[in-house]
Amino acid sequence: MKFLEVKRAEPFDLRCDTIASDKSISHRCAIFSLLSDRPSRIRNYLRAEDTLCTLEIVSQLGAEVEDSGDLLTITPPSEMKEPDNVLDCGNSGTAMRLFCGFLAATDGHYVLTGDRYLRRRPMGRVVEPLRQIGAKLDGRSEGRLAPLCIRGEKLRAFNYESTIASAQVKSAMILAALRAEDVSTYTEPELSRDHTERMLRGMGANIESWDTITIEPMIRPLEPLDITVPADPSSAFFFAVAAAIVPGSRVVIENVTLNPTRTEAYRVLEKMGADLRFEERENRYEPIGDITVTYGGKLEAVEVSERISWLIDELPALSIAMAVAEGESVVTNAAELRVKESDRIRCVIEGLKACGIECGEREDGYTIRGGELHSARIDSCGDHRIAMSFAIAGLLAPMTIRDVDCIETSFPNFTEILSRIAKVREWR
Repeated sequence: MKFLEVKRAEPFDLRCDTIASDKSISHRCAIFSLLSDRPSRIRNYLRAEDTLCTLEIVSQLGAEVEDSGDLLTITPPSEMKEPDNVLDCGNSGTAMRLFCGFLAATDGHYVLTGDRYLRRRPMGRVVEPLRQIGAKLDGRSEGRLAPLCIRGEKLRAFNYESTIASAQVKSAMILAALRAEDVSTYTEPELSRDHTERMLRGMGANIESWDTITIEPMIRPLEPLDITVPADPSSAFFFAVAAAIVPGSRVVIENVTLNPTRTEAYRVLEKMGADLRFEERENRYEPIGDITVTYGGKLEAVEVSERISWLIDELPALSIAMAVAEGESVVTNAAELRVKESDRIRCVIEGLKACGIECGEREDGYTIRGGELHSARIDSCGDHRIAMSFAIAGLLAPMTIRDVDCIETSFPNFTEILSRIAKVREWR
């Protein structure tokens, strides 16, 4: 088990051009390449544990993967291969849920599994709607937990109204709809992250997105991808918070996706008092550009209750900003935090209390009264975002975080970037 110690930081001016590539888009690049009949060209693919697991699954399904370092070329098979082993999704709920939608309509037998944390995460939210349209899925706890067993076959068209705003559920259903018998529709309570719709439209899929998403079945294979994966705004957000809480600091985050469904946490940070500037440079599959975050003085408390699906991954880091803001911040409608890589509500509150911050746990969120962070020893709960959030807290008060191997799942060079603005030490 690895430990990470972070010391207090001096004011810094950081230019980040090596932020980890976007994890969500990288997963989708690998999976969506199987929808074409020609090679997809992917630059800046994330080389982290989870996304490499997805790449290995694509290979097990028969694709030829050529990795020259700068360029990843994925040539889909003429016919999908039934693997002779289980498909390991690592720690990625995105991979498992999207592969459920893809494989449910792919002839053959497949078993999806993952690490001990992923095997505890709820899969019924994907399994149940897929079963309703004819998918044959089963697993532990009546299909609610992995490992999941899939017997692929032709699926029925559907008009599905989701009770939760989840990009993973939506993406699984869209992948199923592309090979269903007729036109399908999907609605959700509020728009969740829309990478799937944007990327598939860029590949030629007939998908219309208004209040309801309408998906026409594929008549022929889609166009191959030719994409440079942008930097991950969720990963970059840790350093945005760093600049917002360390007086006199600034960070420029380069080549990041500016998709509105991915920058909501930055807007909240701006509302709290940080100075932000967005500069778009291109827009093909995704809007891409730079984000500059500058310390704007003492942060103010904030209430977060809307568009939660747009910032669910950034809430642990945002809680560090709330912990030093003036007043009491409140997060509600975020029960989804309890079923991520850890129970993030519990882990955030336990960590902040260890740091001397007055805070309280709610069923669907938490309250945090801003104060002064004190040095503490933090358990990451095996969750990469908890580990990195409290590493950023260490820039104001020395922190020691236990079990930081999980950072490798999404942001392999996090510690290297952090070491440019503070003294850090890792050991086992």
